[in-house]
Formats: sequence, C-alpha cells, structure tokens
Amino acid sequence: MAEPVPEHRSSATLPLYLRVAHALRDDLGKGRISPGSRLPSERLLAHRYHVNRQTVRSALQLLRDERLVVTDRRGTFAADPGHESAHEPRLTVQAARRRTFPGGPRAADALVRASLSWEAPPAALSGRLCLAPGEPTLVHRHLVLTPGGEPMQQSVTWFSRPALTEIPQLRRYRGGHERRGQPDLRLLYHWMRQAGLRTTHRESVGVPAGPPDPGAEGTPVPGAARLCVHRVVTDQHGHALEITDIEFAARTGAWTYEFGG
Repeated sequence: MAEPVPEHRSSATLPLYLRVAHALRDDLGKGRISPGSRLPSERLLAHRYHVNRQTVRSALQLLRDERLVVTDRRGTFAADPGHESAHEPRLTVQAARRRTFPGGPRAADALVRASLSWEAPPAALSGRLCLAPGEPTLVHRHLVLTPGGEPMQQSVTWFSRPALTEIPQLRRYRGGHERRGQPDLRLLYHWMRQAGLRTTHRESVGVPAGPPDPGAEGTPVPGAARLCVHRVVTDQHGHALEITDIEFAARTGAWTYEFGG
C-alpha cells in the first residue's frame, strides 16, 4: 500500500526529497532497515511516498552523502559499519547527524521563536558581509526557551551578499518575500553544500563582561552566567556567508564545536 511522506514537526514545509530522506533516515536509525540490507527500488520508493523517481534519487544522494547508505550495481544498501574500509572512520546509523543551524538538535525539544527581517548590519560587519555601509541584508533571529518559558539561548545571524546570491533557498527571502511566520533554516548548511559551496566554520567562545546584547531577541535569565559564541562561516573563496552571535545562559546551555571544509 502506498503511504504519504510522514509529517515531522515543521517538515511539511520542506522540499519533498528532504521529507523522503527523513523518512528513510528514521527507518535506518530505528532498525526497520537493518545494516547491510537492500533498500526498495527507486520505483517502489516513489510509489510508497507518492513522489517521482527524481525526488527519490535526490533523497538517496543525501543519505549517501551522510554515509547512511551505499549504492553499487546491485542497488542501494543500508551502510554496514562492520564492512567499512580500515581507512574510513566507523559511523553507525545512530551516530550520523547533520549539522543544523543555528541551535543544533538541542533546540528541537524546546520552545523556539524565530524571525527574519531585512535591515542594515552594524557598520563593523558591512565590509565583512560584502555590503556597502547602510545596505540592508537578511537577518535571522532565534530564541530558544526552556519548557518553563525561561530564555536559554538566543542568536542573531547576518547573511552576506554572496550567501544571498549563491543559495537559492535564501535568495527567495529578498525583498520581503516569504518572511512571515516561523522561518525554519535548520537545513542552511545543507543548502550551502547543494549550492556547491565548501564551508569553513570558525567559532570563538567567550564569557562577556557586559550586559546582554540588545541586538538579539529576548534576554537571558537575570543574574545567570552567560557564554557567547561568535561564528563566521566562509566559502572556499574566503567570502563570509553568515556571521552569527549566539548567547546562552551557562547554567542551562551546552555547546558542541564543529567545523567543516
């Protein structure tokens, strides 16, 4: 029997191939497709999820990039860590994770408030973002609350001219289009890779001495220690794609440092 692509939080707004990839990733992670076993054919997957075969191919390519599946002349199989080359790092299905923006998986089970605006960045950032002084750009603000409603993490991201030029999923937000509601940019780094950008993430972590930055939405818990992360993501040409300042209450937050090339 054919089955629709399952909904998961805000996945209904995601492209179909990402929703198919999520469904297959869930099957792999929960053992419904065991390591080493063959996945259904593209034709059967297209029928199961009510999509075309190109959508299935795109989903499988994403899973191959994540090393969750492998494809050879016989078909596509769930990755089997026991048969990896000695030169390849071991990667189990359960351990595979995509880098997400801006708060990572920790934010998935919390209350999130996100917004997009179109405004000029601070003067000190204009040149780094390839913008003229006073030129506006896309700005993403993100606030994570604890289940009790206390601010846990907040961030503000300024996107550069190259980012808006090279990444189609961001370009659609220019001029005020599609900026209503709760924007979901968790797949930003995947979008960058789709656009052919090889990214480097540089993050500086510190404890601020002054009051909270008024540029980000929300205010950390009064009196709580704060930790700040300054993230700059650049492409293979050295152009900044996004600059993000993240702040969270040290008594409740946690941070995992990642970088890529």
